[in-house]
Amino acid sequence: MMKFNKEYWENRYENNETGWAIGKISTPIKEYIDQISNKNLKILIPGAGNGFEFDYLIEKGFKNVYVVDIASQPLKEIALRHPNYESHLIENDFFELDDKFDLILEQTFFCALDPELRNQYATKMYNLLNTNGKIAGLLFNFPLTNEGPPFGGSEEEYSTTFKSQFKIKTLENCYNSIKPRENRELFFIFEAK
Repeated sequence: MMKFNKEYWENRYENNETGWAIGKISTPIKEYIDQISNKNLKILIPGAGNGFEFDYLIEKGFKNVYVVDIASQPLKEIALRHPNYESHLIENDFFELDDKFDLILEQTFFCALDPELRNQYATKMYNLLNTNGKIAGLLFNFPLTNEGPPFGGSEEEYSTTFKSQFKIKTLENCYNSIKPRENRELFFIFEAK
């Protein structure tokens, strides 16, 4: 298994090797958030990076939003923008998190993990969700190679990975991806069984 540990990610941030960052919230995630009426949902953003999803949720009036990241650098940046939410920024390994959420937003975290951890990720997501909780967001849709992160995958692989613990509500080509990711993303909503 590859070593995408705390040190690896801290180095990526220190050396400004954040090619995945698009500088704002992605359109599909933004439009999904815009449809959520319950502002009291407890929401987690794992591996939040620059935290644009966090920014947008706070701006839209969601107060029960949390971020977990193994690297301290992105959390420090988010804390500068949202000092009142410092206690919502968790520096920890996602797999060690012990809490419950109504919604987990997935944006480039799954594809940054070693592919060997995908089944473990699905189980951890299931364990982090409240009854009827959901994971929603984006998964990359391009062939899985040893090159990465990001690592790709396919609709078939994702369906197989998640179907034992989740109802596959939506898993389809993303129609509103940003140009560089056009035809390379799947939008999904998986509900805990």
